[in-house]
Amino acid sequence: MSILFVLIPLTLILVAFGLWAFFWAVGNGQFDDLETPAWEVLVDDEPRDRDAEIVAKRE
Repeated sequence: MSILFVLIPLTLILVAFGLWAFFWAVGNGQFDDLETPAWEVLVDDEPRDRDAEIVAKRE
């Protein structure tokens, strides 16, 4: 029973930290654009100079 005197305040502290982290993320714009990062995976990168040299040597 005495463990509840430790677990309840610890739980409240963790919940408060989670809420603070959530509102901090919302305030800093972490959730402003949820779709663009997913689409950027599908876009091809521009070839780097090193990659262009390797392709030129093969041809």
